[in-house]
Amino acid sequence: MPKTTTWARRTGHPGYSETLPRQPESAAPARRLVRVACTVWGLDDLADDGAVIMSELVSNAVQHARRESIRVLIDRPGPARVRIGVVDFSKARPVRREPGAGDEGGRGLALVSALAEDWGSEPLPWGKRVWAELHGKGHG
Repeated sequence: MPKTTTWARRTGHPGYSETLPRQPESAAPARRLVRVACTVWGLDDLADDGAVIMSELVSNAVQHARRESIRVLIDRPGPARVRIGVVDFSKARPVRREPGAGDEGGRGLALVSALAEDWGSEPLPWGKRVWAELHGKGHG
């Protein structure tokens, strides 16, 4: 059973994280966690895009990472900002590709880039964190 963790930041806003199996089915609970966080924070306008971004980040981790689990993170670095991340055990950094019209895959990071205010990856000693940040309407 996945374990959800909540923590408090210096700003007083809680963060959420959950360890999930590295399987395609993990996208659904990860999307739910994004929606719960956005609702709790009163940032419902970010929930749909956040859920799509989380699906793409989980999908990339499932396809490219190693080991049997991933960790999803949802954080609130500011009053109208949400940061979504997936931590995995692969040090290979994500590369955004421009897929051809006939390609079935390869659109994930292009979609993340289109929906997010910003995105990137951070190396960790044992893997990486891929993140995307969303900003609420009328806020920077």
